[in-house]
Amino acid sequence: MRTVIVSDLHLAVGASIDLLRSEPIRAVLAPELERADRVVLLGDVVELRDRPQRRAIELARPVIGWIAAATGGGELVVVAGNHDHHLVAPWLERRSLGSLDGIGLEQDVELPDGALRELTADAGSARVKVSYPGIWVRPDVYATHGHYLDRHLTIPTMERLGVAIVERLLGVAPGLDRSAPPASSPEGTASEYEQVQTPVYEFLFALAQASPPDRRAGADPSLRIWQLLSGGESRAAKIRGWLLGSVALPGAVGVANRLGLGPVGSDLSPEAITAAGLEAMGEVVDRLRIDARHVVFGHTHRRGPLADDPEWRAGEMRLWNTGSWVASPTLVGTTGSRSPYWPGTVAIVGDSGPPELRHLLDGWTLAELERATGR
Repeated sequence: MRTVIVSDLHLAVGASIDLLRSEPIRAVLAPELERADRVVLLGDVVELRDRPQRRAIELARPVIGWIAAATGGGELVVVAGNHDHHLVAPWLERRSLGSLDGIGLEQDVELPDGALRELTADAGSARVKVSYPGIWVRPDVYATHGHYLDRHLTIPTMERLGVAIVERLLGVAPGLDRSAPPASSPEGTASEYEQVQTPVYEFLFALAQASPPDRRAGADPSLRIWQLLSGGESRAAKIRGWLLGSVALPGAVGVANRLGLGPVGSDLSPEAITAAGLEAMGEVVDRLRIDARHVVFGHTHRRGPLADDPEWRAGEMRLWNTGSWVASPTLVGTTGSRSPYWPGTVAIVGDSGPPELRHLLDGWTLAELERATGR
């Protein structure tokens, strides 16, 4: 079976930087989808933090329909991330009210009336499946969005600090306490992640729902929180915001550490953020007891490993990141397609061997991407 994994589409994000709403960009991805038996959309498929959900689904739905049609009736798997976590929030709530204790590493999510069904309503003959928090692509390949790593970051992102506050309020052992014993099962550990991270995601979702429908595109709630805390908006803030799907707070390091919300560090260079993300993902793999040779994730928008990177490992396990499909000029800067944050990467998983990363937009320039999206 040939599986194509695509992550971080952020459909309906403001400023038209979500590339797959552009027909010329879709034409580049189409050949890979047409050769796939299964397509996995690995989280942050639709942007639910930038505008009310109804409008976001309305903008994203045609693209999901196109992806489903391109598979020619194959399987389409949707995995939720942090920016579209609300898609699975009602399901998680129903489980918490029932008799089931944990969510395991791969659970099928029903498609009741609501946002998930609306999002996939144009899928046609494709076999749609929603899995959370991840999917076993092969017995030795596990894929998940990767947002659980926020709990273990030593980078002061807004989500990292938000999770730390929830941990304190609930009296839960902090994710950065390596001496704290993990739960006795992967199911229990996944539930622990949801316990401290869901409140943060739902708060940011609720802010977007309360936003005026005609407010300026791109002024997402997390960035507005940063502006309130820092007194303004900076290019560096936007860059760090896209790196981890949240906004880093440069002035928060000392305060966070004094309040016991850390330890977090002040080095916010791309190299430090990459290293911190890999270390945190390794912690997630360990705590969830993911017994695989390869783990594919997204979330950080940092594709890799690239040709000049060392192997990314968590013990004996290899890590792979599918990057994103958003074009942020402030993120890629002047390096263009040489940037590790350049969009357009997919992971191909066949019947054997390691995943293969294909960088489909490396022949494009930023100006061409902007023209294709009408910017």
